[in-house]
Amino acid sequence: MENLTFDLSHQPVRALNQHLHSAADVLAGQKIEVINPDGAHNIAVGINAPVTVTIKGHAGYYAAGMNKFADVTIEGSASTGVAENMMSGKVHVKGFASNGAGASAHGGLLIIDGDAGLRCGISLKGGDIVVGGSVGSFSGFMAQAGRMVICGNAGDALGDSLYEAVIYVRGDIKSLGADAQIEPLTDVDTAALADLLSKAGLSHNPTEFKRVASARTLYHWNADADQDY
Repeated sequence: MENLTFDLSHQPVRALNQHLHSAADVLAGQKIEVINPDGAHNIAVGINAPVTVTIKGHAGYYAAGMNKFADVTIEGSASTGVAENMMSGKVHVKGFASNGAGASAHGGLLIIDGDAGLRCGISLKGGDIVVGGSVGSFSGFMAQAGRMVICGNAGDALGDSLYEAVIYVRGDIKSLGADAQIEPLTDVDTAALADLLSKAGLSHNPTEFKRVASARTLYHWNADADQDY
């Protein structure tokens, strides 16, 4: 198993990403360590191979975007759009995540140990997101499929215009967005929560969470609603 180190204080991000865009059979099983990231943007984007990447510090915009198969750990915080459009694999942010974390993720698992900013999970399309802390306003906006687990609090307009995604919140919800509603937890929910919390290394009781899902009143256009939703 090959271990490589990229030092972004001496090497460009392009060199790292070009290596990570090698053929999957070349990258399979490799362990890549990225040192001195210093908030550089687009670190480890577009990976399409079962490779392990550890970023030893803070990452800038769109870290681990479009991830497929890879296991990426950020040992710091991440700026806007971490794990954006992720297809599979795992991205683990050990600090905080800024706006739009996990946006449009189709699959895979995004773990954020700290808080996440505005619009976490916006337009989620099937991935799973576990946030150890709180999330900002409009998180889960237009989330179409997938699951979000929020172990802290949620800001304004949580789940605005939800479709089939489900959001679980352990703390307080400042307000729900259009068409989002709180529903009773089922046995299926608690089992799913237990599994996701375990994968994130968290030990919260699944029964402490609230389930937020779509009321489905926006599925069809209502000309008589006069835009009052």
